[in-house]
Amino acid sequence: MARIVLNNIAHRYGAVTSSSATQSTGDAASYALKPLSHVWEDGGAYALLGPSGCGKTTLLNIISGLITPSQGQLLFDDNDVSQLPTEQRNIAQVFQFPVLYDTMTVAENLAFPLRNRRGINKLSDAEIKQRVAEAITMLGLEKLAHQKARGLSADDKQKISLGRGLVRTDVNAILFDEPLTVIDPHLKWQLRTQLKQIHRQFGHTMIYVTHDQTEALTFADKVVVMLAGEVIQTGTPEDLFKHPLHTFVGKFIGSPGMNILRCGLDGNEAIVDTFRIALPCHYPVLPGTLELGIRPEFIRIVNQGEGMPVTISAIEDVGRHRIVRALLGSQALDIVVPEGVGIPSHAEVIFETGNIGIYHNSRLVNSTNTGVS
Repeated sequence: MARIVLNNIAHRYGAVTSSSATQSTGDAASYALKPLSHVWEDGGAYALLGPSGCGKTTLLNIISGLITPSQGQLLFDDNDVSQLPTEQRNIAQVFQFPVLYDTMTVAENLAFPLRNRRGINKLSDAEIKQRVAEAITMLGLEKLAHQKARGLSADDKQKISLGRGLVRTDVNAILFDEPLTVIDPHLKWQLRTQLKQIHRQFGHTMIYVTHDQTEALTFADKVVVMLAGEVIQTGTPEDLFKHPLHTFVGKFIGSPGMNILRCGLDGNEAIVDTFRIALPCHYPVLPGTLELGIRPEFIRIVNQGEGMPVTISAIEDVGRHRIVRALLGSQALDIVVPEGVGIPSHAEVIFETGNIGIYHNSRLVNSTNTGVS
């Protein structure tokens, strides 16, 4: 296990690589991964979350050594591994699609990375047998242990790939690149739960890449949200939900995501279309684009005359609550209404003042009014 430190790491495909931590030449727009400094603590469970093309797999492959960064320094604990090949980093990596040997049995596939170890890391046959047995039990593959991988389902093949990463207990980190993409939905929850149990048991440093917020929020202790090659927020699932620092985080996290409404400011009030909405504090005059952010869970539907009138366009019943799609003036608004709460024919809404955020050029204005978070 290792503490992983990124020191001004960046990457441009086709660029000349450098181990210098201070190199900063080139147009920032050309970076697949913009200059980044970050720390993953030893033994933590982390997720890299973002849309396709945001740089999360590039970052993961820099950590594993499949990509040499264009600039910056990568440390495992205090050791600079920036230029080391993958095999010298003691990393286990699980890819999006199964990577295994079709002519080997399930047990042989799991044993293969252990049998290839040499020198002081070489394991005895008894140790290999024990670890393989533990991995087979962990993943529920007992009935398939002696079957060839060739004829197995995509689900079972990916479980073997997971096992090949998890069978090694002394790695610096285990990296997962969207490992549940090919898994049937009903098995995803089970496997995520197993990964969490494995993390608690062994304390591996785990980094999990996904575009699925549910996978990220249920697996990770901390989530790193990426957009356009840049980390825009790192925090616990609760932090990301309650205190998004960027409008993208607000929209990307949650189902439905945060309402982002164009607004103006007048001291301790926001002006949305013709409506004045009380804010938790006084805001200064800010040039540029201003937006009000509030999650659908923090909007209450009230009777006529008690709030701001809305025009309801649709109501979606998802079981434990309903999602009301509406317009506040000319702007779209989503509202989460608990089961059993009535929706009047002439509905109006109230925003919970303490859960409103003001965003300036997409970034949250901090509560001390000293600028952008």
